[in-house]
Amino acid sequence: MVFVFLLSGCGQDQTQNHQTNPDQQPSQLVEEKNDEKPTPEPILEPEEELPTAALPTTELPETNRTPEKTEPATESLSWYLRPNLNHTIPEGPVNALDLLNQYQAFYVKPDAGNKIYLTFDEGYELGYTPQILDILKANDVKATFFITGHYLKSQPELVKRMVNEGHMVANHTWNHPNLAKVTPEKLQEEILKLEEEFKNLTGTEMPRYIRPPEGAYSETSLKLTSELGYKTVFWSLAFHDWDPNNQPGRDYSYQYVMDHIHPGAVILLHAVSQSNTEALNDIIVDLQKEGYEFALFN
Repeated sequence: MVFVFLLSGCGQDQTQNHQTNPDQQPSQLVEEKNDEKPTPEPILEPEEELPTAALPTTELPETNRTPEKTEPATESLSWYLRPNLNHTIPEGPVNALDLLNQYQAFYVKPDAGNKIYLTFDEGYELGYTPQILDILKANDVKATFFITGHYLKSQPELVKRMVNEGHMVANHTWNHPNLAKVTPEKLQEEILKLEEEFKNLTGTEMPRYIRPPEGAYSETSLKLTSELGYKTVFWSLAFHDWDPNNQPGRDYSYQYVMDHIHPGAVILLHAVSQSNTEALNDIIVDLQKEGYEFALFN
């Protein structure tokens, strides 16, 4: 059995594309990681002390937003999948599925019928997001953008455009840390600081969906995130697209999505990918021709 580990992440500067044949299959266990070694994303320190609790608005359910004083797990787990080619839901880590159900986390919407969910991780901007938004608007498709604090501070106009055009802008943490390795207090700060600054910028509440940086998690991080009223969103379709210096190419991006799509799919794309941007319009049009409907999380 072939395992393909698909981990969320971001790269840095873009040079030239590396073309890859999507029909090639790995002959051994392959783990695709995002080490993010070349140039770390800027760290934005809070400008003022973060409140220990943030009150939800009347539009959101009441939640105790102060995590219990539980020590974070020392082991950091990584989300991965066993992709398939028959358009059925791929298998996630067996030991993780019970945790997902227990702590309001998910990687697929199995009861959604032919609805699928297009999501983009936004750690920094490489110039493709305006084009992505243009394509989404032209096709009347809504997507979810998981943003970091750096992205919000460096691209406020793009964030406001996402909101104004009806997309969901959700939480990817303030500093993009491994949530399995921070204290409960730091985890709370990472989530609520972004939530607070998003409201200051847009005048709207941030929907309580979060994608953990790099797909890293532990039972403790899932538990604490859930106590803040958030649902953790992993993914059921992804590939190595986050490194601008090692792009798979437009044809690979298109074919991989078309070959692995399935009902209820949560598609993870990175907006720093030239390959994804070039393939996006055809992906949307052809998936709609196959009867799929793009949707937002409830």
